[in-house]
Order: sequence, then structure tokens, then C-alpha cells
Amino acid sequence: MEGFGVHTSMWTMSWDQKGCEHAVAKACSYDMDFLEIALLDPPSVNASHSRKTLEEAGMRAVCSLGLPEEVWASQNPDGAIAFLKLALDKAAAIGAEALSGVVYGGIGERSGLPPTKAELDNVTRALEAAAAHAKALGLLFGIEPVNRYETHLLNTGWQAVEMIKRIGAENMFVHLDTYHMNIEEKGAAQAILDARDHLRYIHLSESDRGTPGMGTVDWDEIFVALRAIDFKGGLAMESFVNMPPEIAFGLSVWRPVARDEAEVMEKGLPFLRNKAAQYGLI
Repeated sequence: MEGFGVHTSMWTMSWDQKGCEHAVAKACSYDMDFLEIALLDPPSVNASHSRKTLEEAGMRAVCSLGLPEEVWASQNPDGAIAFLKLALDKAAAIGAEALSGVVYGGIGERSGLPPTKAELDNVTRALEAAAAHAKALGLLFGIEPVNRYETHLLNTGWQAVEMIKRIGAENMFVHLDTYHMNIEEKGAAQAILDARDHLRYIHLSESDRGTPGMGTVDWDEIFVALRAIDFKGGLAMESFVNMPPEIAFGLSVWRPVARDEAEVMEKGLPFLRNKAAQYGLI
């Protein structure tokens, strides 16, 4: 999972044949190392077509998702296990290197209270089973802490580390996101330092989820910290331009956060690549 990637939300949130071909072609045109595929509806994915399209383009892939409400792990661990196993099977069939994201719950899952022991026990059981299934498939399995407005379960780097230690699966890793870090962490670098032994993947996302370099994220501190821990994982740009209503609702995106794809890819992407090069990460 090394190199520079981009989340498929830049071009599509529907991983059907048309969306797959369009996103892969676009990623190639920007010389990306990998695509992060939003695997929101695993049963509908034509894995053989996706694999063929990716292989012909020489494009690597990582898959990510959040759980649908009916299978939130905190309330329905058995349902979560079944959904995650199906998603992992699809990710392996596609030829992806990992499945990550809010695999422990859903975007917008909030009880109104801190997580209970029962909720965390249910999440642990679901993730333990999913991690074992991922290992059998030769996949890495990541967890992404997200901000307090999107979940009450895991919000910080140290909470993600605690969950991984609780499970004890060697193929699990922490997946950070600078947008969420900008809200939840004591400092821009804190999550990176807390997660250093488990950090394999990071979303490079601006403070408003728009164009990197045009917000308030302290990018120098982020890249200094990544350099300090000798980070070798995936650097994935995640910016949202065209969100379908159901996704925009979960993410609380109520207005355009960037002018268009060209602004993000032609200004934000070079900005991030230059920062990574400046700090010796690429």
C-alpha cells in the first residue's frame, strides 16, 4: 500500500462497470499509484470486470467502506461479520491489497452517549472475525477513526490502536484521516505519533474536505510527523466534489467544498505531492 492514491469519490460513488472504467482511466491520467475503491454495495460489484480493468491499466487498489445501519457492529455483530466477509471476498476477487474504513460501524452512528462495554465487545467480536477472514484471503484489514459527529465509537488514533491491541490480529492496521485528525487530535501530529507502530494508510483531506492546501490543515506538521516515524504506507487524497444525497447526508456535506475536479486534481494533488517530496516520503 505504498505510493500516492486517490479515493474514487473524485469521479464516482457507484462501482459499477461504467464507474470502474471511468475512475481507472482518470487515475491513470493523473499518474496515481493506486485507487481507493468505495465498496459501498459489495454484492453488486462485478469483481472479474474490476480486476481485469485494474490489471490492464497497471493500477493497484485498496477498498474501503462504512457499514450499513442494519449491520452496525455495535448492535448486530453477526450481521457485520457476514457483510464484512462478503466485502473482503469481493476485495480479494478485485485484486485489492486491503479493506479499510469505518469497518466497525456506520457514518452517522451516534448513540448520544460514550461507547459502552457491550458495544465495544460487539465491535471487537466482529472485527476479530473479519480480520481472520482477511488474513485467510491474504488481505490487510484497516480501521479508520472518524470524528465525533460521524460516530461515537472510535475518534482518535490512540483509540484505534487500543482496538487493534484488543484484537491482536497481525494483519490489522490504523488508517488515519487528516480531516478527522484536525477535529479530534490535540495536535496535527498527535494521531500519527500515537499510531506509529500500526499506521499503514492515511487520507490526506483538507479541513473542509475540499482542495488540499486551501484550508486550515497544518500540512507541514503532518508530513514532518510522517517523516519522523519513517512512514511507508499509502498516501490517499480524499476530497469530495460530487456526493450523492445519501452519502452527503452521512458526511454532513451541504455545499460544494471545491470548485470542481480540476481544482482538486490540478492544484490539490500537486500541492500534496510537493509536500511529500519535500519531506522525503516519495
